[in-house]
Amino acid sequence: MFTRNEFNLLLLALSLLCGACSPKNPIPLARAGESGVPVFVIDHGKHAGLAVRKADIPRGFWPETVDFSHADFIEVGWGDWDYYQMEDPGVWVTLKAGGWPTPSVLHVVGIDGDLSRHFPYAEIIRLDLCPKAFLKLIQYIDSSFERMENPRSKPLRRGYYPVSWFYPAKGSFHLFRTCNGWVAEALESTGLPMGWPLPITADQLMSRIRNLLPRRASPEKYDYHHGCVEPMGSL
Repeated sequence: MFTRNEFNLLLLALSLLCGACSPKNPIPLARAGESGVPVFVIDHGKHAGLAVRKADIPRGFWPETVDFSHADFIEVGWGDWDYYQMEDPGVWVTLKAGGWPTPSVLHVVGIDGDLSRHFPYAEIIRLDLCPKAFLKLIQYIDSSFERMENPRSKPLRRGYYPVSWFYPAKGSFHLFRTCNGWVAEALESTGLPMGWPLPITADQLMSRIRNLLPRRASPEKYDYHHGCVEPMGSL
């Protein structure tokens, strides 16, 4: 058992530790009247991805989007090299993916039209980022491609949708840095406080995002206007 003084010291140490783990900088505010750029977090069940309007991607970043010339939206997800590219990876590949660091890939999808029609069973959260925050997100995604000093990464193989490709990625996949952790890191690069440790499951990721959001009229729809003046309507 602790004495009263030992217990008080323990509480003090825990409070200092929590303070060290909490975000030190507030979410940066946009200038008055500055509009947001939409980003969509899509929960596919086991993993989540990020989608943006192709027209919003700044020139000079993410050159692989030329492979999706007719797309309105581009969605991207990150994951284990073997597991992500297999429709039925099996027990061994699953254990290998989580057991120790493995190479990674990016799955990129070109989407025409409405996202909710393309992903009818997915939960989609819209985040409206200020332009500077959106640029940081795109820079993070852009830096995740393994290009081997080439102008852009070459596709590895077709993805899971009619217009989709797998690309080699940077970084190692493991239990404590999963596809959902990658999405959290991408969002955190904008200034959003996603917390530590990284989320492992999609449910953990979406729960952390929901905690940042004002609840809207529909129980299944959320939005967040990151550092801008007023929340915009959700999907």
